[in-house]
Amino acid sequence: CVGCGLTCRFCWVRDERLLSGESGEDFFSAAQVAETFLRMAVENKIRQVRISGGEPLIGRDHLLKILSALQHKKIHFILETNGILLGEDDSYAQDLALFPFVHVRVSLKGTNEEEFARLTGADPKGFQLQLAGLNNLVKAGVSAHPAVMASFSGKESMDKLYNLVWKISPRMQSEIEREEVILYPHVLEKLKAAGVRYYSGHKPEKTRREKIS
Repeated sequence: CVGCGLTCRFCWVRDERLLSGESGEDFFSAAQVAETFLRMAVENKIRQVRISGGEPLIGRDHLLKILSALQHKKIHFILETNGILLGEDDSYAQDLALFPFVHVRVSLKGTNEEEFARLTGADPKGFQLQLAGLNNLVKAGVSAHPAVMASFSGKESMDKLYNLVWKISPRMQSEIEREEVILYPHVLEKLKAAGVRYYSGHKPEKTRREKIS
C-alpha cells in the first residue's frame, strides 16, 4: 500500500513511496488485490499474507472490501498498522471483528508521548490513540498483538510501556514484539537529519529475512 499518516524517522519505506499516492497513478481495485493474494498463496503454497509499505487503515472501504473478498478462502491475513485510526473510532475494530481470519499487529512508535513525537514528527497525542486502538481491538475480540520500536528507548521507559499494555491486556503484555531499526543508508540519513540517536539496530546485510517487516 502507499500513504501514511506518520513520517517515522526509522521507516524503511522511502519517502517517495509513502507519498506516491499523490502522483495520480492508478490503484489496484480491492478485487485485484484479493485475486493477487490468492494467486500468490497458491503458487507459493502459503496461507499467510499481509499488506505492507504504508498504513492500510487509511483506505477503510477499500480494505474492508479486500477482506470481504478473502472471507472463507483459508487465508490468514496479517494487518500491520500503527493503530491510530483504530483508536480514533472504535467502530473500525468492530468492523475488523467480522473477519476472524485477520490478525492485527499494532506497531507502537516509541514508549511514550515524547518518544512518539520525536520518532514520527506527529502530535504526541497519537501515542495514546495507539494504546486506545489496542484497547478497542481487545474489546471487539479481534486477534491482535503489539510491537514496539525499541531501538530508541531505555529500559525504564520500556518497563513503563509494558505496564501500560498490561492494563489493557495481560495477555498482550506477554506478547509484545520488540522491533529494532534496520540501518539502511536512507534510514541513517533520515535519523541524522532529525537528530535522532539509536541505542541498537541491525545492518541490512546482517538481518534475517523474517526480521524485515
